[in-house]
Amino acid sequence: MSDVLSCPVTGASGPLPEYPLPRAAECPLAPAPAARELRAEKPITRVRIWNGSTPWLVTRHADQRALLPDPRVSDDDLDPGFPYVNAHRAEIAPVTPRLITNTDAPEHTRLRRTVNGPFMVKRIETMREPVQKIVDELVDRMLDGPHPVDLLQAFALPVPSLVIAELLGVPYADHDFFQRSSSLVLDGAAPPEEARRAGGELASYLDELLRRKSADPGEDVLSEMAGRVRAGEMAHTEAVHMGVAMLIAGHETTATMISLGTIALLQHPDQLALLRGSDDPKLIANAVDEVLRYLSIVQTGVRRVAKEDIEIGDVVIRKGDGIIFDLHAANWDPEVFPEAERLDITRPARIHQAFGYGPHQCLGQNLARLELQVVYGTLYRRIPTLRLAVPVEELEFDHTGTTYGVHGLPVAW
Repeated sequence: MSDVLSCPVTGASGPLPEYPLPRAAECPLAPAPAARELRAEKPITRVRIWNGSTPWLVTRHADQRALLPDPRVSDDDLDPGFPYVNAHRAEIAPVTPRLITNTDAPEHTRLRRTVNGPFMVKRIETMREPVQKIVDELVDRMLDGPHPVDLLQAFALPVPSLVIAELLGVPYADHDFFQRSSSLVLDGAAPPEEARRAGGELASYLDELLRRKSADPGEDVLSEMAGRVRAGEMAHTEAVHMGVAMLIAGHETTATMISLGTIALLQHPDQLALLRGSDDPKLIANAVDEVLRYLSIVQTGVRRVAKEDIEIGDVVIRKGDGIIFDLHAANWDPEVFPEAERLDITRPARIHQAFGYGPHQCLGQNLARLELQVVYGTLYRRIPTLRLAVPVEELEFDHTGTTYGVHGLPVAW
């Protein structure tokens, strides 16, 4: 992949680029070449999106760090200037419940407080042993079975699905249902009516599960939320839709990071050897953050809207203007990450923005880090001869959802 990723930066198409910017086919893991050029020449610039509107695109790490925590930058997707990802998102915004993903303080602060506790570092760290058990059992199953095998289906999807099911208190026996429904909700190419139906089915499922947890609570996040509903701290509908959001986000993104991270590491054998040969938790944790930086799997950008005029550099973002933050471009910013196109697991990468930044930074980042630390510290050590079973050029990359990934990952050893 180091050769694959050495593609040149090419010019943006025309005076007003269309966003999302096209990826280079020969660089499937790299930011769009045009995004890298814009970061160097016009780090805050107008782009055109699907509906003809022209939000600002922010590609530089420092500018994102300045704007994302700014209270004048809003996550309210009911604002007419909000730059929706697609027509489906625009259509459902008026009927989407107010959650931590589409509100600002003080409502966002209240909602975040109701679910923050289970995702704090100390609580998540208590899951390390159960996650290790899940990973080891899945590796055992792979080693005992035939290969080549699809790592996505045999390992990358089951790990986070089992973990989020255990954390939330969702029966893993239902994982086929919630994986299928989650994929439809996140698939930008899916017919809107199918995505809406899938979202409704997930909401009905969580509604019933929360009612059962309220009557018979366990030691899990849904039971905690059911308790908050009983105490009047949140509405039942808020708990339902928060549960849906956590269930969706809790397995799709981590599964993608396992599969794409494996591709990246296999294409950088020196870094893989360094990771495989170490049992230093600090190096493994650092490797996770470097792979997160390198891949930045959220491909549709973080979307916001200006609530007031904002002057930054030589640009004035006016009240009502949409703003898109291209996380991948910022995470390859050479001013922050020298030789950013090079995967280097010894690089101090913690200041990456793969999880966003500011008050809306990803709720599940501590869980994702722990899962990836266990996976990256176990999979390649236990299967030291792991390799792609097909040339990387034959892998089918998926760019239809909020994150990019692969449809399958055949591996052998």
